[in-house]
Amino acid sequence: MQMTNFEGLKNLLASPKKIAILPHKNPDGDAIGATLAMSLYLKKLNHSCNVVAPNEFPKFLKWLPEAKNIVIADYQPKRAEAIIHQADLIFILDFNTLSRIDDLGNWVKASHAPKVLIDHHQAPDLFDFMYSDTSMPATCQMVYNFIEAMGDLSKIDKDIASCIYTGIMTDTGGFRFRNTSSSTHRIVANLIDAGVEVDKVSSYVNDSSSPSRLKLLAVTLDQLTFLPDYRTAFMYLTREQMKENGFQKGDTEGFVNYGLSVDNYVFSVIFIEDTHHNFIKISLRSKGNFDVNEFARKHFNGGGHMNAAGGRSDLPIEETLHYFESLLPLYQEQLKNIEL
Repeated sequence: MQMTNFEGLKNLLASPKKIAILPHKNPDGDAIGATLAMSLYLKKLNHSCNVVAPNEFPKFLKWLPEAKNIVIADYQPKRAEAIIHQADLIFILDFNTLSRIDDLGNWVKASHAPKVLIDHHQAPDLFDFMYSDTSMPATCQMVYNFIEAMGDLSKIDKDIASCIYTGIMTDTGGFRFRNTSSSTHRIVANLIDAGVEVDKVSSYVNDSSSPSRLKLLAVTLDQLTFLPDYRTAFMYLTREQMKENGFQKGDTEGFVNYGLSVDNYVFSVIFIEDTHHNFIKISLRSKGNFDVNEFARKHFNGGGHMNAAGGRSDLPIEETLHYFESLLPLYQEQLKNIEL
């Protein structure tokens, strides 16, 4: 593990601190798993920890140990601000720029507490302590590495292991993405030895569909468009469709992957109108060496990883879809030559 001034951070953690631990907005399994695992671990070192999320997280993650104690800034803004204001140390996990956390970012900037970044996305901002590694498939794997560097692998119990495992499993697409390394699998084996019940975790995450999720999936698949000349599939959901079908947080998780389940398709995208604001959320997935991180950064003010990225569009849905299709001829040769 390569962290700037790791020994300095280790010295800070040698005595009890008030610590705020933050995931990004719209936190996913890796963000929630990483923050809860870090909180559980640091509490074993006698620190006082609070996980503060900018907004609500998906229902299928509510089972995680101490998930019920996460402070949601949208619901409890005064408490969230007070936690950050009073913190002696702030951990920033699974994101690397404060613009990803709305008002929390302003509170973090105003805090004089040292900031610790642990993240695997490209182009990070600068913080006091930084463990940034874009080769990592999940921030949860980095949390494991951090605990190991602290010499505390023996402190990883079933609860911590379950949080870390959940983040790795979800951010690797069930261990399917190409950056899932042999080290990842060795860590997972250790987590299972620590007590993770893989069948239960998989069931909690993958088999907890609500009626609204299944209805939305039916609508989405009905609108799935195939573009064989570009080995590309895309789908969309409008704000009205989501409201009509009782959308709940996390309902559309994983929908984008259906496009990649088609034989010989290498690029899949879903466009989802935000339910409260006038912009389109975009999720991009790919196979092989088609870089959706670069695609999202160049065309949709986003980013992420080679095979999994996100972006946004401020155009209406119809114009966004038209713009996306207009880009594909620029990538036709590249997409045609992707080897699987």
